[in-house]
Amino acid sequence: MLLKRSKEEVVLLMLCGLSIPSILPFGIVRLFQGNFLMATVDLLIVLGMLCIIVFVWRTRKVRLAGIAVTVFYSMGMLAAVYVKGVPIAYWVYPTMIAAFFILRAKEALIINSVSLIVLVVILRNAMLLLDLSSLVVTLVLINLFSYIFSDRTSLQHFELNQQAEKDFLTGAGNRRAFDKQLQTICAKDEVHTDVCILILDLDHFKKINDQFGHMVGDQVLIQFCALLRSRIRTADCFFRYGGEEFVVIAMGADDIAAARFAEELRTLVEKAQLLRDYPVTVSIGVAKKIAGEDGQAWFQRADTMLYEAKLAGRNAVRVAVNDSV
Repeated sequence: MLLKRSKEEVVLLMLCGLSIPSILPFGIVRLFQGNFLMATVDLLIVLGMLCIIVFVWRTRKVRLAGIAVTVFYSMGMLAAVYVKGVPIAYWVYPTMIAAFFILRAKEALIINSVSLIVLVVILRNAMLLLDLSSLVVTLVLINLFSYIFSDRTSLQHFELNQQAEKDFLTGAGNRRAFDKQLQTICAKDEVHTDVCILILDLDHFKKINDQFGHMVGDQVLIQFCALLRSRIRTADCFFRYGGEEFVVIAMGADDIAAARFAEELRTLVEKAQLLRDYPVTVSIGVAKKIAGEDGQAWFQRADTMLYEAKLAGRNAVRVAVNDSV
């Protein structure tokens, strides 16, 4: 269904879909008028849009299709201007603006710049120098404004996504970010790349909140996260799963390396004195990803190990040993 598709797919499909009824009537009319060259250009554009719609619908490869659409649009526009001359030049404006809706700002700017150079070559003998200069200046300004708008919008979108995937208190990734990362890893299912989940749970954290208050509890969580960030690698991913429970995804670590890493984290927390004159410890469950295993099953095995660490008296690490299919 269209609603389940990404916004990039929807924009591309809508653009191609709207282009067909916008261009097809011109192609049909020109065909009946005997203007076979222009009719061929129009009908080829329509056919290209249909092919791209089918391609995106079946493969969902938006980036490649977006470049193809933009190049195809630009070539069709230039061909029309070459055949009909100055009267068709106004089609350059929507064509260039559309590129910024489909591609990244820099990619759209590169393609439009090449198109503008070719356009000047085509029209250099068909327009007065002053008129051609005015056309070029307005097109340069449109591309400049479109580039700034597209670049700023992309940056704001990125920043909003970053904020939406961070825990507001600790700055760690939130549950949404964790689910997204888990889905990405399982979708790739890189059999030859070791990756482990570590689930960390602060021991008896409810007692801290009850005895010292939630503000003190929040400070413990903040210091705990800062402590872990000082130890985990840039390649690892760190999330707050909920409450006092956190998750580290250790990339490139097998179960032995992950067990050693988890023990280092446990010792680090135990010695850190996160709360004055009150021991704060952590229990950790570890599980390595099995090839073909879905995210829920993988997480559940690590969670089972966390439960065993708690049964063992807490302040402990337990590692899943059944890491083979």
